[in-house]
Amino acid sequence: MRVAMTGSHGLIGGALVEALSGGGHDVTRLVRGTAGPGEVAWDPTGGTIDAARLEGHDAVVNLAGPGIGDRRWDADRKAAIRDSRVDGTGLLARTLASLERPPRVLASGSAVGFYGDRGDEELTEASTKGDGFLADVVDDWEQATAPAADAGVRVAHLRSGVVLSRRGGALAKQLGPFKAGLGGRIGSGRQYLSWITLDDEVAAIVHVLEHEDLRGPVNLTAPGAVTNAEFTRALGAALHRPTLLPVPMIALNLIFGSEMVREMLLGGQRVRPAALDASGFEFGQPEIEGALRAVLGAPAPPAAGAPPPGGGG
Repeated sequence: MRVAMTGSHGLIGGALVEALSGGGHDVTRLVRGTAGPGEVAWDPTGGTIDAARLEGHDAVVNLAGPGIGDRRWDADRKAAIRDSRVDGTGLLARTLASLERPPRVLASGSAVGFYGDRGDEELTEASTKGDGFLADVVDDWEQATAPAADAGVRVAHLRSGVVLSRRGGALAKQLGPFKAGLGGRIGSGRQYLSWITLDDEVAAIVHVLEHEDLRGPVNLTAPGAVTNAEFTRALGAALHRPTLLPVPMIALNLIFGSEMVREMLLGGQRVRPAALDASGFEFGQPEIEGALRAVLGAPAPPAAGAPPPGGGG
């Protein structure tokens, strides 16, 4: 396949470029500024893109946008989170719709934040939109792909959960406090976390590109969603550190602001990847304990009755 990609230098995008290139696919990066070999120039803010160089690609993956949880939310940051995704996706979708040889598929970034805070309700791609800033952003983000879909491009919305990697993202930020023995549950710990390892995220995106039956929302989450308390225990066990004390809410509110804390840390979604399951996708890491050990390179616990390492006579 010839695949064009935005966000190719991010955590997910970089890993996806490696996987596609290693699989014999030809990857074209969309970049801001001057484009070099194998690149296409675009400016989402200015509304410009070198459309001619997108002709003839088989697929487009759209992962552009600043991190949602990277900085405290204020009015400017919230506008940047929304506009970068909605404006960039709209520009890309309109451009693809205008091509003489449009791609067969557009796999466009999205997030499980679409569902809002839903307690322990099990959520699939058929579930309705929730409430809150993130739900509204994701809804607008997905709607921005409409011109491509109207032009006959198969559009899949990649509703990703929290992507687990020690190289970046939420898990990397947690490792310092947890290694220091300061990790703990947040709030009640009953809020659900829908997660996926970086390897499975990349494999799922490639699967979406290759399977014609996958269109519309596709939940990119492992089947084993966990509560915050369960995640905390599993991460502590993988690092061999205690997780007895809850994280002080006063500190979180001071650092991140009450709105971000409420939506991203105290709220949650219990998401099931129904579309991936129905299409035959197999997760490499479906359960959180094994996933964290794999991501962190931690050894598996000894089997019951097995001698401790170095023992056994």
